Amino acid sequence: MAQDLYETLGVSRDADADAIKKAYRRMARKYHPDVNPDPEAQEKFGEVSRAYEVLSDPDKKAHYDRGGDPFGSAGGGFGGGGAQGFSFTDIMDAFFGGAGQAQGRGPRPRMRRGQDALIQLEVSLAEAAFGTTREITVDTAVTCGTCGGDGAAPGSSPVPCETCHGQGEVAHVQRSFLGEVRTLRPCAACRGFGTVIPDPCRECAGDGRVRSRRTLTVKIPGGVDTGTRVQLSEQGEVGPGGGPAGDLYVEVHVGRHDTFTREGTDLHCTVSLPMTAAALGTTLTLPTLEADVVPEGSEPSTDLETSFEIDVKPGTQSGTQQVLRGRGVPGLRGGRGDLVVTIAVDTPTKLDARQEELLRELAAVRGEEAPSGTVKPGTKSVFGRLRDAFNH
Repeated sequence: MAQDLYETLGVSRDADADAIKKAYRRMARKYHPDVNPDPEAQEKFGEVSRAYEVLSDPDKKAHYDRGGDPFGSAGGGFGGGGAQGFSFTDIMDAFFGGAGQAQGRGPRPRMRRGQDALIQLEVSLAEAAFGTTREITVDTAVTCGTCGGDGAAPGSSPVPCETCHGQGEVAHVQRSFLGEVRTLRPCAACRGFGTVIPDPCRECAGDGRVRSRRTLTVKIPGGVDTGTRVQLSEQGEVGPGGGPAGDLYVEVHVGRHDTFTREGTDLHCTVSLPMTAAALGTTLTLPTLEADVVPEGSEPSTDLETSFEIDVKPGTQSGTQQVLRGRGVPGLRGGRGDLVVTIAVDTPTKLDARQEELLRELAAVRGEEAPSGTVKPGTKSVFGRLRDAFNH
C-alpha cells in the first residue's frame, strides 16, 4: 500500500503551503541525520523530504491529489532521485527559522558609505599646548558633478539586469547527498547590483565619484600630543554611487622645541650655569612657552606672560631641579602640568694664567689644594665593587 504523503508530514489534506512548510521544518529538526544519527531516523527523513518535495510543489501536489504517481518511475530512497528538487534553504529554515532565508539577500545598493581618510599634520609644541587653527589640503573622492553620483551619463539611467531580472542574485543548483541543493550567488553580469549602466558617465567611468583636491580648516584643541587624532565628520572619501562620505582624521605630530621637552603635561628644560654663578647664587630670566604664540614683530598682550624668573640659591649643585607649578602644558580635560627646570653647572675646561691663579688662591683658602675625594655613606669605591663582583 502506498504511503500517504500527508500522513507522513502529519498534516491534513486541506493544509495550505504555510502549514506544510511548518510541518516539514518540525520533522526535519527531529529526523535530520546531523541531529539524529539513528538509521531509522535517516530513512524517516528521506520519506519526509520526498513528501515535502511533492506537497510543496503546486503542480506535483495537484497531480498527487488526482491519484497520480508524483515520483513516476524514479522511485528511490533517501539521497536518490526521489529526494531531488527540494531547496537546501528549506532545510536551513527548518533549523534556523525565517522564510526570509529562502529569499536571498537581494540586490546590493550602488550607493554605499565612503571610507574614512587619515592625514598627518605637524604642529609646534606651543600650538599643541594652546591650540591652533590650520588650513589643510586633502585629496579625496567627491561626488561626480556630471552624473550627480548615479554613474550614468546625462540623459540616461541604470536599467534592470537581464540576467538576474533585477534580483542581484542567480540560483546555482548542484547535486549532494540531500538531492539538488540550490544556492544563491551574486549575479556576475551586474556584480550583484541588480542593475547595469548601459551608458556610463565619461567623467567618473560609472563610479559616481571623482578625485578632487580641496582645502579644509581644522581646529586643533589645546593639550593635544603626538598621536592625537582630530575627527572631521563626513570629510573623508565619498562613497561609490555618490554615497555619504566617511570621516577625515587629522593625526597630530608635535615638532621638537629648542628649549623645552614634553612628558605628558609637564615641560622640562635644562639651564647651564657657570660654577661661579652656582656658587654665589643668581637670578635667571627664562622664556615661557607662551612666548612662542606671539607673532614675530608684534607686541604680546598684557595678560600673556612671556618670561619668568627663578632664583638660584648660593651653592646650587649640578642636577638640582626647581618645579614651577602650573607652567606646563594644559590638559585636554582641564588643568595644567608643571615646568621642571634642571640646573647644570659648567666646569671651565680652559683657563688663562690669571684665572688659574685665582682658582688656586681660592683652593688654598678653602684648604682644597690636594683633595682626596669623599666617598658618601652607602657607596663603594671602584676597587670595592670589583672585589664584590669576584667574590660572587
